[in-house]
Amino acid sequence: MTERVEERLDLGSFDDRFYAIVGRGDENLKYFSQLFDVKIYARGTEILIRGEEDRVRLIHDFLKDTIKELRQTPLTPQEVRERAKDYLHSKALAEGLREEVILVTHRKKAIVPKTHTQSLYVDAIRNNDIVFGIGPAGTGKTYLAMAMALAHLKANKVNKIILTRPAVEAGEKLGFLPGGIAEKVDPYLRPLYDALYDMVDYEKAGYMLERNVIEIAPLAFMRGRTLNDAFIILDEAQNSTKEQMKMFLTRIGFGSKVVITGDITQIDLPRREQSGLVEAVRVLQGIEGISFVWFREEDVVRHPIVARIIKAYEEFERSKEEQGSDKEREGKVKGKMAQGDSEQAS
Repeated sequence: MTERVEERLDLGSFDDRFYAIVGRGDENLKYFSQLFDVKIYARGTEILIRGEEDRVRLIHDFLKDTIKELRQTPLTPQEVRERAKDYLHSKALAEGLREEVILVTHRKKAIVPKTHTQSLYVDAIRNNDIVFGIGPAGTGKTYLAMAMALAHLKANKVNKIILTRPAVEAGEKLGFLPGGIAEKVDPYLRPLYDALYDMVDYEKAGYMLERNVIEIAPLAFMRGRTLNDAFIILDEAQNSTKEQMKMFLTRIGFGSKVVITGDITQIDLPRREQSGLVEAVRVLQGIEGISFVWFREEDVVRHPIVARIIKAYEEFERSKEEQGSDKEREGKVKGKMAQGDSEQAS
């Protein structure tokens, strides 16, 4: 463990540069704190950074470079956060923050964690039998799980990979689908195929699918099976029912590793059905061998606008909930007033 140190940076005044770095409501400083694993906060125009020496040096160097750049080019707080993510990704990092290549794809692309939460996720998969990756789209939950599955298969830690997800339509009624069972379920499983083909060339992937080394199937097909020596990924788990989730979790056999991914803000089940993922979060907390990793909009590794879209929807939903609470309180007050008036009249 390296020595803990403190560094200070004085931005001089509360100008556009200050707010580009600090962000609205110190949101950038909170993001940097998680990303670089330090404590960072503003005291007046001064920024204080505390933590292990290698981590403090990284964020200090990044901020100094960004301050210089802001003298020439104006940046938004969101753009500064994106640059912090890219900076951390591109650096040859010090011990404890070093990038670790999970897998090299057939296109010679190295797959590595790109955010602090992604690193926690990969470590959790490595060290636990069951891992829940929960958060918004675009945070790499399924993609990194697929990379870890292929890495385990390559290292002969498992004999096969099983990819599954509920066959639930995303808010649309698609009606009758032609063809046999494979053709009917294929549209639901396409995102899993996309991740697979991005990492393994089409011919090799086809061979592994044909030999059942990699199996892709709807969640309902897991019933009655015992899954030994396999790396199993349950994707879109928010659309599993309570019964399906319990059924799936009790299929797990010896030598298997399970990753369950989902976004509890995008549940497509009928209104009366409770999500199996939501219930699992309540039931399984604190059980040895099970880990929960929570992703946020800051972990989105798609186009930067995706993170902004996710945040806008979250703020909109919060405002609706607050308005609903205000109306409920207003209704109660009016009810009490009406009750008081009727008592006085009597």
